[in-house]
Amino acid sequence: MYSTSFSLLSTILCRWPLSRFSVWSDAKLMEALYDIYVKPDFSVRAEVLKLYSAIALCGIGAKKLLERGEGILLEMVECMGRSRPHHVRIEAFRLAQCIVINEETGLKRMSSCCEPVVKAIINAIDECSLQPEIVTNQQTCVLEEASRLVALITRWAGQHHNYFWKHGIDRALLCLLLGKCPKQLYEGILSLEDEIHIVRDGLKSNYFPGLRVYIWEILGWLATNFNEDVYLKKSSNRLLIDVLLSCACLEFTELFMGWRQICQSDVVNASKNESILRAIMMMIYSPSNYIASKTTSMLTKMLEPNKSYLRDFRHTLTGISCGIISGMPNILLVANLLCLICCVGLPQYTMWDKNAECRKAIVSFVKWCLSNEVHFDRVSYSPHLHFNFHERACCQGPSKEWEGRDVLLLYSFVGLAELIQLGSLTNERDTSFLSIGFTEDELISQLQDICSGCYAPGLKWYAAHILSLLGFYGFPSKFGNKIGRALEGCAYSDIRFIHTNGKSLNVHGVILAARCASLLPPNWLPVNEKDPNYSSFTDKNSSVKTQKEVCLSSHVDDDAMAKLLEYVYRGYLQAGEELAKKLRSLAKHCRIQTLVHILCRRRPKWGTPFPIFNLVAALGPVGHHFSDIILEAKSTKQTSWKCDFCALYVPHMHVHKVILWLSCDYLRALLQSGMKESHSEIIKVPVSWEAMVKLVEWFYSDKLPDPPSECLWHNMDDQEKMNELQSYVELCWLAEFWFLEDLQEVCLNLIVACLEIAHHLSVSVLQMAGDFSLWKLAEIAADFIAPLYSQLRNCGDLEALDERLLSMIRAASIRLSQEGN
Repeated sequence: MYSTSFSLLSTILCRWPLSRFSVWSDAKLMEALYDIYVKPDFSVRAEVLKLYSAIALCGIGAKKLLERGEGILLEMVECMGRSRPHHVRIEAFRLAQCIVINEETGLKRMSSCCEPVVKAIINAIDECSLQPEIVTNQQTCVLEEASRLVALITRWAGQHHNYFWKHGIDRALLCLLLGKCPKQLYEGILSLEDEIHIVRDGLKSNYFPGLRVYIWEILGWLATNFNEDVYLKKSSNRLLIDVLLSCACLEFTELFMGWRQICQSDVVNASKNESILRAIMMMIYSPSNYIASKTTSMLTKMLEPNKSYLRDFRHTLTGISCGIISGMPNILLVANLLCLICCVGLPQYTMWDKNAECRKAIVSFVKWCLSNEVHFDRVSYSPHLHFNFHERACCQGPSKEWEGRDVLLLYSFVGLAELIQLGSLTNERDTSFLSIGFTEDELISQLQDICSGCYAPGLKWYAAHILSLLGFYGFPSKFGNKIGRALEGCAYSDIRFIHTNGKSLNVHGVILAARCASLLPPNWLPVNEKDPNYSSFTDKNSSVKTQKEVCLSSHVDDDAMAKLLEYVYRGYLQAGEELAKKLRSLAKHCRIQTLVHILCRRRPKWGTPFPIFNLVAALGPVGHHFSDIILEAKSTKQTSWKCDFCALYVPHMHVHKVILWLSCDYLRALLQSGMKESHSEIIKVPVSWEAMVKLVEWFYSDKLPDPPSECLWHNMDDQEKMNELQSYVELCWLAEFWFLEDLQEVCLNLIVACLEIAHHLSVSVLQMAGDFSLWKLAEIAADFIAPLYSQLRNCGDLEALDERLLSMIRAASIRLSQEGN
């Protein structure tokens, strides 16, 4: 009975995401499920695992599962064991895949059971690879799900990588590729020729051909996150990893030496080739010197000069630089580009590309991608990335895929960065080849826009990396430009840095505290730090504060210090080679790792989050010591209010005049007006507490928190949805009053996005817009109502609206009918 019911329920949850909320939000049902889950009946347990997987497709559902503690995870690991039925093991591996969709909600919460999961995966691989000739179809299915799980987990950096190496991931992958690991691999050192011989014979056996794409995917991520200090020092046998690298290099070599086949291959074959090409790229450019040097050394020896494939290679490059890109399928574009990037990373590249065809080809890719709307992700051309849950997951938050939907431009940037870097190795940064497609200034402008725009982390990282090669260091952002204006004057500055040559710099403690606390004077807090209710309020002159003078060491270069503060305030700077060298030393001393990384011009590590510029930390305890003004929300129905920092009993927030001064023209004028309000310690904000919290977050991050979405939104009643929207409508009104055009646009977009999935709220939003005299929002709401005008009028749902709002709906309805819709 249980099995049939659970099977039906899991099918429903998989197909209809909105149904998941009613399951994971039912505490009694979840408790009953767990009681059944831990029983020894494996026919039922398999169905519960399947049901848990369907629940975990929802990011919030996954959290709810993991909130039970380790019990669910330990039972899941136990179900992965070889003594369990194959169908149970398959479902256990699939549940783990669903849990780790999202690094934040899954992988980190699963950290306590990470090593047992890794051991279960390695055991499943070993079990099948010991006698590959007699592996059953069910065992192959178990192996495939285990391999998919490894491909998912290894995307993220973390302790689990050390566990994989500790439990022999290199040996396990070799067994999948070669069958049993030859005895010679345990007997000591082999020459490269012997390695190649063993690898070539093993690969010809073609065991588990369907898993090759996962193996290369896994190897690419292992190379990216390889920890030399942990693995190489503890391992007594480097030969296994060397032979594993040889497998990939030999596969690439045979593919590359048949270059014409890459160019002319069909989409299916190109999709299979993509995984090995990408793995080699990640190995060549691995942060690990060992991986990178071994890979390039092997490829250099394997790719012996051959006029045939080099002729085909050059012919393709010429064609690309002459503009044949637009006629290729996406996967062929990617395959060709990956090959080019790999070639640029090899020592013999300069011999192959004497006429700069590769340079021209990569610049052509960059120019073509920047000039055209070319958007697609890896999933669109790599079938092995289509996991069971790919298009069924919900509530996972914003996409954190590092490569994103601009994968072709990202790969083009990888190649471009390497070309520029090649010039800098001879101390002559050669960017003259950029004139093939665009000027250097045009490129810099495009790269800055990408860094500050809504793009995937990988593309933004490589844009910042290329900028560093051109003398621009950091991470440009719109918010950084806004905060950077504080350096241009001394308004509300409370610290003065004084150099030995007499030069001085006025700075703001709150910005230093949020962005680089090591720059604050040692053991220094404002004078009244012992008073728990203290905030550093200004004197009667609203823009002047008591300053703390800090004398800097003679070892601190004044130009380098000025540039360091420019990075702290703006997140971005321009510097010549000599100044960058001095700045690098200062940044190391101040422990600003992101700046050190970019000043050293290191390649971005695949998967690393892009640094975000914000001052949100200043809203916490560290920033309270520098607070000099309070924002008070309008009266609320709340009967009690308690502040951790002061004795005020009304909803309020401790903030900083310099941030208000930078963020809002209206508040800047108010603070500088000289009127009574400019000397007040409290500014009353005419919106609700919920709206004011969002406003302050905007001031300190240039971002608004999103309203609930997907499962949460769809399972709220209409009144709850309107309560959520009200704060954005209030902000929309305040933004108009306070001249915050960007904030108003963001609020309007959020409201429109909610109305697009809840049209029936348009009447309430229209009424609210009328109450606030927000006529632009009212017109938007009227457009949503227009298709239902007759129906709503006949039902009497529009009777509460005044004549002005009704006329707006009628006008929208007439426009709609005239457009033929």
